[in-house]
Amino acid sequence: MQKRTFLVALSALTLLGGCGSKSAPADGSTLTVAATAVPHAEILEHVKPVLAKQGVTLDIRTFNDYVQPNVQVAEGRIAVNYFQTKPYLDTFNQARGTRLVTLAGIHVEPLGAYSRRWKTLATVPNGATVAIPNEGSNSGRALILLAKAGLIRLKNPADPLATPKDIIANPRRLQFKELEAATLPRVLDQVDLALINTNYALDAKLEPTRDALAIEDKDSPYVNYLVGLESARSDPKVAKLISALRSDDVKAFIAQHYKGAVIPAF
Repeated sequence: MQKRTFLVALSALTLLGGCGSKSAPADGSTLTVAATAVPHAEILEHVKPVLAKQGVTLDIRTFNDYVQPNVQVAEGRIAVNYFQTKPYLDTFNQARGTRLVTLAGIHVEPLGAYSRRWKTLATVPNGATVAIPNEGSNSGRALILLAKAGLIRLKNPADPLATPKDIIANPRRLQFKELEAATLPRVLDQVDLALINTNYALDAKLEPTRDALAIEDKDSPYVNYLVGLESARSDPKVAKLISALRSDDVKAFIAQHYKGAVIPAF
């Protein structure tokens, strides 16, 4: 996605607040974590009792956008967040001048192509309308998946920040709409194809391994990270959270609960 579009998106989304629960003021045992609802907040809820036994009270604050979780961590209002890939974080840092860092890779959410009108990509017609995320890394990620499926060709097939302007061959004359990632499940009935992040797909009761016409495989480089400021590396509460999130217990929970729609990255 072009930087101008990304900045416009950031400005608009900054007005959105979190939709998580209000909690008591943090004390020395409390660790605040910003997350999107599915699967991130669910995974955090799973490790909450484990951390409580270790003397850490996990305060999970759920957001419905990709901007405020970073803004609030960068401003020191929330300790860490858990929702994003490194390409998205790199784009955010560059656009905002923030210095957030990845702390630990936890899982991969394979991005998929969904349709309520067509049962296979082969039946998607000429001139079809395709909705893709408008965030930089997610836009490129969606186009790379379509290119791998043979629907388009890109100038650089591996460019994580590719935009529709980087398409050099579009034999079906697909018409692209760049929309906020969270809105894509809601427009699924209005377009021929939508490229949806798994967290939003699951939240919309889609089953990626069943419903996606194309989906990233287990080798996807788009790992979801726990993210914070550099100072978070030395916080013992963060260290305990990382240990809990990268445990065999969480690996088993992800496998059982998401059945391949979420894949552990450790």
